[in-house]
Amino acid sequence: MTSVISGLNPSALWNNFAELSCIPRPSKQEEQVLAWLQEFAVSRELDWQQDDTGNIVMRRPGSGGGESAPTVVIQSHVDMVCEKNSDVEHDFTSDPISLLRDGGWLTADGTTLGADNGIGVATALALLEMKGGAKLPPLECLFTVDEETGLTGAFALDGALLQGRTMLNLDTEEWGAICIGCAGGGDSQISLPVSYEGAPGNFLSFQLAVEGLKGGHSGVDIHEYRANAIVLLTSVLVPLAEMGTRIVSVQGGDKTNAIPREAFATLLLPPEAMADAQIAVAERTESLRCEYGSLEKGMRVSLVGLEDAPAECMSAEAQGNLMGLLRTLPHGALKYSHTIPGLVETSNNLASVASVDGNYLVVCSSRSSIMEALEDIRLRIASMAAMCGAITTRTGTYPGWQPNQDSPILKRLKRIYAAQLGEEPEVGAIHAGLECGVIGERAPGMDMVSFGPTITGAHSPDERVEISSVEKFWDLLLELLAELAEA
Repeated sequence: MTSVISGLNPSALWNNFAELSCIPRPSKQEEQVLAWLQEFAVSRELDWQQDDTGNIVMRRPGSGGGESAPTVVIQSHVDMVCEKNSDVEHDFTSDPISLLRDGGWLTADGTTLGADNGIGVATALALLEMKGGAKLPPLECLFTVDEETGLTGAFALDGALLQGRTMLNLDTEEWGAICIGCAGGGDSQISLPVSYEGAPGNFLSFQLAVEGLKGGHSGVDIHEYRANAIVLLTSVLVPLAEMGTRIVSVQGGDKTNAIPREAFATLLLPPEAMADAQIAVAERTESLRCEYGSLEKGMRVSLVGLEDAPAECMSAEAQGNLMGLLRTLPHGALKYSHTIPGLVETSNNLASVASVDGNYLVVCSSRSSIMEALEDIRLRIASMAAMCGAITTRTGTYPGWQPNQDSPILKRLKRIYAAQLGEEPEVGAIHAGLECGVIGERAPGMDMVSFGPTITGAHSPDERVEISSVEKFWDLLLELLAELAEA
């Protein structure tokens, strides 16, 4: 692990990230990483607190002349999205992330890297352990839990835990961009009752699989119109169903904030339809390759025979309801902003489908920078579900973060960026659910910006971080903090 990061700057940041990569930290299973953070604080004799939800705040006094400056909050989340390629053996609850160097990038071996938001965490830790001569204002480093699957830590945060009212969120994934706004969002959990009947005795058992898709972040990457494995699987099922195919089971996706990369269906096919079924799958696959072109070079669609014949399959009514639901639910960018060119305003991610306790659970993750639009798309989803006999429960609603072009910390950061790099930064909002909106509600009066290095493929095994951008990000952060130390 150390050889992979050897020679990278800033060394303290990269050393912390390498150590962090050895510690399991799936969302809602952050016990090990929280224990590691506690040990970090104790070993360095830092002032620290932990709330009942698990959020940790570590504090260091100002130094290098910044002792009397206002406190600055540095914020990151400790959990990571855990996705791997199907051919990779990896247990995210126990195995370390295997880091790889790929030219000017750091990536992982067939899994998500955890740079989102591990680089932010490593950055905060590097600041906390800087020697006393460094020119820094008093810092409060806030490490939140379960950002990826519910913003749980941010929602539970007591604003009184933070003294500072200037916050730097280190969770943005594009170097040169300063984020001053984000979308709100929420999930729709659709429960569809499914009845079963005895499987036809002479039918053959097969598995239909869609694999090898790019996936990605359900907010940040939604505008790229990457293929959704559930959507593709359902489209292939349509001609098969017309041949009398019976569905045994359907499964796809497992993260609300990730575009599904794989989906599978167990099927029963009439023997006389086998040849036509293979032709239909081949034709539909070719059509999908034409539709997605070079965007999904790894796409694989297969229909493979199974040895064991299931005893049951869905009833015709249940099969029709499930197919109707999956075909009807929207996926992708639904509306673009009129005020910020190129920014997705409203979207929906058809995130997962699975059998749970005798029903089929279908989860959609919706986002919008306008809360009324978010409410509208979720009502539409509930209406579509009801027509198929399903019940919808809305969960995990969180607010957006409204842009403030007059933000004092934004003006400082823009000026320092331009002076340091000789060009103006890009200022805008993102179609993702940063914690800033929630924290802003919990700690009124917080002046915030979000920025970070370049990370691509977040929430997928293609995730990687650009090494050179990390050093640029670190230098910019230190310059900003040095100026804030003079306030």
